[in-house]
Amino acid sequence: MPRYLIERRFVDGLRLPTDDSGVQFCHVIVENNVPDGVTWLTSYVSADRKRVFCVYEAPTPEAIRRVASRNRLPVHEITEVRVLDPYFYR
Repeated sequence: MPRYLIERRFVDGLRLPTDDSGVQFCHVIVENNVPDGVTWLTSYVSADRKRVFCVYEAPTPEAIRRVASRNRLPVHEITEVRVLDPYFYR
């Protein structure tokens, strides 16, 4: 399955509650991704919380755009990536 790095920008910063409502928000995203075969692997948030970099596995970039729309999340850039494990070369 192809892996993608998605950049999302939030003008006012990402606001994700740290209580049960934040857990529910993430759970809904994961469930909404299933019909399109998209899996959210992890995300990295910039210190100012204005940019989020998400790693997904998905069949196509279009599938990522569909689930982003369904989840009401912005998509500013999608880049197909491969894993480079620096410890592989030991």
